[in-house]
Amino acid sequence: MALVTLPQLPVAGPTAPARWRPTAGRVAVGFALLGIGYRLAMLLAEVPPSNSDEAVTGLVAAHVAQGRAFPLFFYGQYYMGALESYLAAPLFALLDSSTFLLRLPNLLLYAVFLTLMWRLTRRLYTPWLATVTVGLLALGSERILKNQLIAAGGYPEMNPAGALLVLLAVNLGLGLVRRRGPAYAGFGLVAGLTLWDDWLVLPYVAVAGGLLLVVRRRDLAGRPGFALGAGLLVGLVPILVHNLTAAPEHRSLAVYAALGEGAPATWWDRLGGAFLIGLPMGTGVCDPGRCLPWQRWWGVVCPLLLVVAAVLAWRGLRRAGRRTDRVRQGGRLALLAGAALTLSLYAGSSAAAHTPVESSRYLSCLLISTPALLWPLWSALTRPGGAGRASAPTRRLLRRAAGVPLAALAGSMALASTTLIGAAPGLSRHAEQRRDLVGTLDRLGVSHFYADYWTCNTVIFLTRERIVCGVIRDDLDTGWDRYPAYPAQVARADRPAFVLPVGSALSTAVRDRLRDGRVPHAGLTVAGYDIYLPETRVDLPIARPPVPAG
Repeated sequence: MALVTLPQLPVAGPTAPARWRPTAGRVAVGFALLGIGYRLAMLLAEVPPSNSDEAVTGLVAAHVAQGRAFPLFFYGQYYMGALESYLAAPLFALLDSSTFLLRLPNLLLYAVFLTLMWRLTRRLYTPWLATVTVGLLALGSERILKNQLIAAGGYPEMNPAGALLVLLAVNLGLGLVRRRGPAYAGFGLVAGLTLWDDWLVLPYVAVAGGLLLVVRRRDLAGRPGFALGAGLLVGLVPILVHNLTAAPEHRSLAVYAALGEGAPATWWDRLGGAFLIGLPMGTGVCDPGRCLPWQRWWGVVCPLLLVVAAVLAWRGLRRAGRRTDRVRQGGRLALLAGAALTLSLYAGSSAAAHTPVESSRYLSCLLISTPALLWPLWSALTRPGGAGRASAPTRRLLRRAAGVPLAALAGSMALASTTLIGAAPGLSRHAEQRRDLVGTLDRLGVSHFYADYWTCNTVIFLTRERIVCGVIRDDLDTGWDRYPAYPAQVARADRPAFVLPVGSALSTAVRDRLRDGRVPHAGLTVAGYDIYLPETRVDLPIARPPVPAG
């Protein structure tokens, strides 16, 4: 009897767990969650501290939520659209007003920005450069977090808007958009809204529009062009309504012309302030409120990278044979052109010379060009010598030469973020002091007072207009009140108090006026403020009721 040999079957054993692999997308998600978590923690700690400008945004949002007013611009300004107030208004209507709710939409805008930058960088460059870009954008110095979290007009929404427009232009050029009509309409809508919201993003609007015109000029002559025009017209409605109804001095071009006037400065001072202080400060390399000499290296390296990246993109465009390659190189050039325009406009302003630390916020949109500026370093690090044409020693040298500035940039940005984390407890005390001040005013029964600009609106917003303030200057005359109804109420009060920063010239002037006028009063110091409580009405220039608005 013949034996039949059966094939030996494998013995089932324990299944080895699948090994987790760090793909570019997974690492990018991790970086994004860290960046969002970092900002959420800072938001909960009220870091960076709020200010009077942000309080005005909150007051506008509260008025919109209550149906009291629907302004197109922030009170007292005619060049910053009140978009942030309208984003926060629904939250205020549901949960009442607070600094946290005012800033929460900005955190969501930051998450959108990271998503757009991942997709844009992956489309134009490589997935791992997209991951590195998200990682760097997850970091945040004080200046970066001020731009991204504080609701003081335009900055949190500009970067998502600019990145979206460039991404739409690239995707339309590559033919990756199925429903082109809505995409063109969305492009026009966002572009139009930026003219109302804040003009600082216009360089990126211009380069995105130019790219779209080059890669899809035939579409623009048909229905897609009509959709873009319709979206643009809808987006322009706020700015058109304003310019058709506002007084000549409040119209957009007149306001921006007046803003452009500044103290004279030499070109040397402007260039030095723009590149050695403003650029590293505005891109997150510097410490809070200052840019140390060793941190200014990025102000020299960044423009060099911009030039090198532009040369590489131009050469790539000339050599490109396929349409997809031409669109990608065109997208890279668009990012670089946006950065060059932004830097040029900033360097040409007097603010770059006189206030480079504070005015570095005008360079916020440079973050959109992060992958384009990093590409020369990333390319040399990952493909030294160009596909193996160079010798091994040369490739090693190129990797080291590219890796050093890239690591230095990441280290500098991480150190600036760490410095802010260390300073966070001290910065949080600003919010605690304001709450202590409000509690003291409530205990004293103060409902109307005079103060400096940076105190007034903050207290009004924190108390939900329960306590009202009027602004005075060091000469005791009326200051800049963004909402005239408030000083009008204070002027009608019987005995308004005075709440002034300790040691300020304004506090000294009020104290001297009370003493010289022999006005009986009580005084105390709380939370860094001198509080004066006159027993009779004080006859000062501030007692003249201002003309109510409207």
